[in-house]
Amino acid sequence: MKVVLAVFAAILAVASAAEECYTDVVETCNNPSLKQEGVLTKCDAQYGGIVSAESDLQKLANSLIHRSFDFLLMATHYGNYIKNRPGFEKLFRGLSDDLWEDGIESVKYITSRGGQMNFKNVHESLAADAGSLELYELHSMSKALDIEKSLAKQVFDLHKETANHRVDHYDPEIGHHLEEKFMGKQKETIRKLAGHAKDLGNLLNEERDPSLALYLFDQYLQK
Repeated sequence: MKVVLAVFAAILAVASAAEECYTDVVETCNNPSLKQEGVLTKCDAQYGGIVSAESDLQKLANSLIHRSFDFLLMATHYGNYIKNRPGFEKLFRGLSDDLWEDGIESVKYITSRGGQMNFKNVHESLAADAGSLELYELHSMSKALDIEKSLAKQVFDLHKETANHRVDHYDPEIGHHLEEKFMGKQKETIRKLAGHAKDLGNLLNEERDPSLALYLFDQYLQK
């Protein structure tokens, strides 16, 4: 009986949502005061579970933009005349550019679904990670890997939330967007960084001269 009632409630919710804009227009046209204000609050691009997912989408966009600047700082650190590691600079600058583009596209996606961007709504992982980014080569590679894994977890958590079959959360379109835009690319980036970290660690252990190992690995990253 409870299942039947739940299904019936869901049908009613969908039916009422289908008439929201029309009802809003009728009420506005029949009420002169509303007509003067020009208020049509229900005639927007929102549908599905966007209202429930909006906050997490904002956090993801902010994380992408914030981490883009983190990678840019790491690239700048290796691009100066003291460090002079053009291979590391190239790697981190590329990661920065990719995340910047993804962040801007995420902001556009939120607005395309009728939402608004809030740049003050940040994920808790950003507040907890405020350390220096002027790191040694192996440390910076491991840091980059952790950053990419953290972003991938945010995407997974959001995908899981939008796959929830509750009426106010379920949104397969958002799930499809996350799969198409992020998941495949993040898998490849994480695999690449994990390989770099492992290879660099092995080189440093095998070479008697760590500076030579770092030089050779930086040359490899420039290709």
